[in-house]
Amino acid sequence: MEKKNIDWENLGFGYIKTDKRYVSKYVDGKWSDGVLTEDDTITMSECACVLQYAQTIFEGLKAYTTQDGKIVVFRPDLNAQRLANSARRMEMPVFPEEKFVEAVEQVVKANAAFVPPYGTGATLYLRPYMFGSNPVIGVKPADEFEFRVFCTPVGPYFKGGAKPLTIKVSDFDRAAPHGTGFIKAGLNYAMSLHAIVTAHKEGFDENMYLDAATRTKVEETGGANFLFVTKDNKVVTPKSDSILPSITRRSLMTVAKDYLGLEVEEREVYFSELKDFAECGLCGTAAVISPVGKIYDHGNEICFPSGMEKMGPVTQKLYDTLTGIQMGRLEAPEGWIKVIE
Repeated sequence: MEKKNIDWENLGFGYIKTDKRYVSKYVDGKWSDGVLTEDDTITMSECACVLQYAQTIFEGLKAYTTQDGKIVVFRPDLNAQRLANSARRMEMPVFPEEKFVEAVEQVVKANAAFVPPYGTGATLYLRPYMFGSNPVIGVKPADEFEFRVFCTPVGPYFKGGAKPLTIKVSDFDRAAPHGTGFIKAGLNYAMSLHAIVTAHKEGFDENMYLDAATRTKVEETGGANFLFVTKDNKVVTPKSDSILPSITRRSLMTVAKDYLGLEVEEREVYFSELKDFAECGLCGTAAVISPVGKIYDHGNEICFPSGMEKMGPVTQKLYDTLTGIQMGRLEAPEGWIKVIE
């Protein structure tokens, strides 16, 4: 199979239209058989629920070309589970988890020419999503929905690759206690747009959101979980009911414990502790893990010992090991890698 003529090594994290996408519709209480289509447009009522009340959820995962030339997807079953949990919270019908994985497989196969070659640093990003499609003017859930999956080849999420980021403590809240912070709903990201645009204008790469109730505990950024390393090499991640359960973060914790023999801990992380950590990173599907060199808090700077030039040693080992698993250089735990072709 001949790959598309794309400058793979210089891709940004943006949208490129590919050949096929998957569509299934929920009407009269049941999901239709999904189909692949070349049509990348969506037609709906001006009063569609998604346009009026933001009833939409999504997922993100990647396909890779491994060292031995196979095309694989990383832990799609966990994305299926998370989409199902999001759907329940948003009063949407659950798309069957096994059909989710099948849809991902179909889209990757149909767009195999867009899966970047091994060694280019690029990947094929998959975006499954669901939205309320019928007209709704009173505040209530939709009755009809669409589930779709499209894909696009992408480069690194953060420009500059592994260069440590500078982030700021946001004055805004990402999620409230008992809210929707633990699901992947579009509305969670809409509220972060003003904050991230403001951060970029001020010269920062991202925001750090604190817990809305006390503003004393670290939660996450607008699109990634935090991961910290103590000075005695313990890997720590924040625990909160309003943090999105990142599949990458969970995978990194397993890598830290089972591959690198490090002690791991998921717990509440107080902002006052940050000065005592040796390393900090942001982890998620898009970024894998990106090092943080500096946190700016209203005139005060917290600089991590790992510095602003490169990843800290533990963060680097975590990154190398997880990407090694994803790319087929290292043996994966059972069930982590789904071979497409």
